[in-house]
Amino acid sequence: MKSIDKRNKLKEEAFSYRVSKDNRVFISWHGKQVMILKGKESEKFLSKVSKANTIEAQLIMAKITGNFKRGNEKTSKISKK
Repeated sequence: MKSIDKRNKLKEEAFSYRVSKDNRVFISWHGKQVMILKGKESEKFLSKVSKANTIEAQLIMAKITGNFKRGNEKTSKISKK
């Protein structure tokens, strides 16, 4: 695990999830929803997370969400000309 999380970002617990009545899984990053899983994907996710500890669960959610950040989250600076 040490080689995967070199900056200790998984300990921050940035990801969270909640399950709806119809077994849809809503994955959030810092409180903002980034992905919805349903059907077989949600069942597979829930079985993996139920067996994982906190850091492993964070890694599972990070891998599932993939590269949802593209670098455009920051506000751009307006340059004076």
